[in-house]
Amino acid sequence: MTTTSSLATARLSSRILPAFAALVFGLGLYLGTGFAWPSALHNAAHDARHATGFPCH
Repeated sequence: MTTTSSLATARLSSRILPAFAALVFGLGLYLGTGFAWPSALHNAAHDARHATGFPCH
């Protein structure tokens, strides 16, 4: 038999893991773009635009 506190703990832990994963992913994107060379960022964006069919010139 489950108690109310164990259900509350299960609900809380089911929200903490996705929030933590989003935080780690966001920090990775933020730091990855913050320390990348500007030309590398431009080339990545340029290639992504061409790959999706958007003209950029």
